[in-house]
Amino acid sequence: MDNTGTPDDSVVTSYAKAPAKTITADGNTYAYRELGPKGGIPVVFFVHLAATMDNWDPRIIDPIARNRHVITFDHPGVGASSGRVPDSIEAMADDAYSFITALGFSKIDIFSFSMGGMIAQDLTLKHPHLVRRLVLAGTGPRGGKDMDKVVFTTYWDIFRATLTRSDPKEFLFFNRNATGKAAAKAFIQRLKERTEDRDKPISTGAFQTQLKAIQKFGRSAPSDLSVLTHSTLIANGDNDRMVPSVLSGDLHRRIKGSELIIYPDSGHGGIFQHHAAFAPAAVVFLRN
Repeated sequence: MDNTGTPDDSVVTSYAKAPAKTITADGNTYAYRELGPKGGIPVVFFVHLAATMDNWDPRIIDPIARNRHVITFDHPGVGASSGRVPDSIEAMADDAYSFITALGFSKIDIFSFSMGGMIAQDLTLKHPHLVRRLVLAGTGPRGGKDMDKVVFTTYWDIFRATLTRSDPKEFLFFNRNATGKAAAKAFIQRLKERTEDRDKPISTGAFQTQLKAIQKFGRSAPSDLSVLTHSTLIANGDNDRMVPSVLSGDLHRRIKGSELIIYPDSGHGGIFQHHAAFAPAAVVFLRN
């Protein structure tokens, strides 16, 4: 926005065009992208298992970036960031804190998905004053029932995708019915809209380390989420095979005052399948 309150045409609000940047903190060089008008509290996006910055759906990011400063980033050892992937979600949260504070922010909103939501929970519990609003999509609490089964589900769906020469996310994120298959294909195409300065794919070793960290998180003693007083929006599909949908309800019960949205006929990628409904809801929730 300019000083008249009208949109500033010089501000990048398309994720496909967001400039790639780097910053060094605690020995790691973090790759990140930012878009939207500067100023105010930024919305920092925490991405899912095996993902780089290229895995964010522009139909989710672009509407938020019209009025908010948006930042996406690669964790250490992932994509264009240096360093090594830690073997615990807690350590990933510590890395995220290093990155955010290196950018000079003392207050943020978080948009998180899947593994990113696990990291966001640990970060918010450890640094409650850093976070204002929290979006937890397709995720669950530490020690959540059957969360440790994500390893088997992931490898099985990668195998199924390989047989059909498909992207594994088509199996992991979406139902295998006509609606889900069409939504999956559309989602994968949207991820290709950025054609220049794309990220490097995650390595097999980094991916396996992330899986072990999620398994450890799932088998750990539960965190006390009742201490979270942050405005929280929880969302998922009604048939999440990766992080069971029931765990979104579990989060909702544990985080007092949280909002819960469950989308019908959709899986782990419910927010992407239903982006036309979810993006406006997220914009309203994250409004300054």
